[in-house]
Amino acid sequence: MTNLARSPYAVGTADPDSLGLLPEWDLADLYPGMASEAFASDLAKAEAECKSFAEAHRGKLGELARQGGAALGPVVQSYEAIEDRIGRIASYAGLVYAGDTTDPQRAKFFGDTQERLTAASSDLLFFTLELNRIDDAVMEAALADAPLDRYRPWIEDLRRDKPYQLEDNIERLFHEKSVTGRGAWNRLFDETLASLRFDMRGEELTLEPTLNKLQDTDGTVRRDAALAIGRVLKANLRTFTLITNTLAKDKEISDRWRGFQDVADSRHLANRVEREVVEALVSAVRDAYPRLSHRYYRLKAKWFGREALDYWDRNAPLPKVAQRTIGWGEARDTVLSAYGDFAPEMAAIARRFFDGSWIDAPVRPGKAPGAFAHPTVPSAHPYVLLNYQGKPRDVMTLAHELGHGVHQVLAAGNGALMAPTPLTLAETASVFGEMLTFRRLLAGTTNRAQRRAMLAQKVEDMINTVVRQVAFYSFERKVHLERRGGELTAEKLCELWMSVQGESLGPAIRLGEGYESFWTYIPHFIHSPFYVYAYAFGDCLVNSLYGVYERAESGFVERYFALLSAGGTKPYDQLLRPFGLDAKDPDFWQIGLSVIEGMIAELEQMEEG
Repeated sequence: MTNLARSPYAVGTADPDSLGLLPEWDLADLYPGMASEAFASDLAKAEAECKSFAEAHRGKLGELARQGGAALGPVVQSYEAIEDRIGRIASYAGLVYAGDTTDPQRAKFFGDTQERLTAASSDLLFFTLELNRIDDAVMEAALADAPLDRYRPWIEDLRRDKPYQLEDNIERLFHEKSVTGRGAWNRLFDETLASLRFDMRGEELTLEPTLNKLQDTDGTVRRDAALAIGRVLKANLRTFTLITNTLAKDKEISDRWRGFQDVADSRHLANRVEREVVEALVSAVRDAYPRLSHRYYRLKAKWFGREALDYWDRNAPLPKVAQRTIGWGEARDTVLSAYGDFAPEMAAIARRFFDGSWIDAPVRPGKAPGAFAHPTVPSAHPYVLLNYQGKPRDVMTLAHELGHGVHQVLAAGNGALMAPTPLTLAETASVFGEMLTFRRLLAGTTNRAQRRAMLAQKVEDMINTVVRQVAFYSFERKVHLERRGGELTAEKLCELWMSVQGESLGPAIRLGEGYESFWTYIPHFIHSPFYVYAYAFGDCLVNSLYGVYERAESGFVERYFALLSAGGTKPYDQLLRPFGLDAKDPDFWQIGLSVIEGMIAELEQMEEG
């Protein structure tokens, strides 16, 4: 599937009647159905176009470039059109599969589509490789002419990959074997996770509703859910361990052939961010563990009248605070109102997701867990998947994913080659949307207990987005570095997990038996190695960005929309410059972390008061 923007803390049971009518997406804007003539025709057309494109242009790009941008530009335009068609086909197959990963018919459809697209797109591999072999001076001269000049950001970005590219036949082999290699192991993970059932007091639940029990008001329910999760994940450790070992080795082989030095360098390159910037972020967050997570969980334990909390109480609702189920209509209105207060245009774009049936909200057996926003392609529109169960955190997840959706709609104007945004900025709109929603809810709350509960939940969400994701990144680094020395046993993987969790959560969280296998259900480790630091990057960035907004500087909304509309046409440092922000400044990350620290201090003051 296309790179997905996933929520970092979406977990998800509530009485369906109390939620109202939950929307299901209508994928007909992509294709009428799996067996439709339109889908079959487009797939056949994509295969033919890939073959004819290669026959027409392979080995000729250098000469076209010497003729100028007027000669090379139309070829890039043709390539972009084929990429859009392939992206539409792949998006549809992936979304159909996400709707029920346990359905054999959908699984076959997804697998067959992947195989045919991989085979077809292998004919296109020569294009970017050959473009990068064109002499710099020749390419620079060609970029002065239309219509190639429009693609300058894409071509300049492409040339950053040049040192890590291999000869055409090896690239083709890597590409074609991905279906039976990395892609197959990803699919095994998805289908294994979706097939798991957890015994909750005699009721067989899938992962999402079982995870949701960790937010129940009854501590015994939270405990039983955690133990049920631990038992089932432990019983499947052998499979998850094999998947993890295989994919880590697969990545090591690819990195070695391409010449990447550090285990995360390929992700940094894809994100267009310097390794030093990420290291500064990670170091700043780890140094802040005692001031953030350790401090907050110590305070939360005090609220529960304990020295320390069991791990299943980490996200528990605060005691003596009324909990209610938030219906879908209220969630929708809350987010749209918050977006509208910031900018009517932002709310108008978000409203299209509701009006156009672009959201799939209910929990269903076999449905992909968590939440994501899928951009599909610029010629269509994004779709959002949720597992909505009426918790306050579900409202934040809705705000998060709609932020992604707004970003994807605004960036689509750049076309299939330049709409995608590096992950470092891909989380900006999502986290900003959350912050807008939270601030609106908080401003309308005067009850002291409710205000404390809202503030505490926001702190927990920020800890989940910053501290937890950096701990995930640290875990991944340990796994991939250790894997270079040989396979890791299940016990070793669990040991590494417990070490980073203990360090990040602190002494006020008791990591008891069962928690050691919780690493197995995190999809980011499988689908997008080292993705997770982008959440921390985005949260700290948004905290700084929101500070600029709160100072009511004129023109902020216009600059913010310009940032989102840029898609992948500009690097993150250029996009932040109009706001007076510099992520390369070592002190930059302290700004975002101090916002979280300030909220914890406010909670402490409320406790004293």
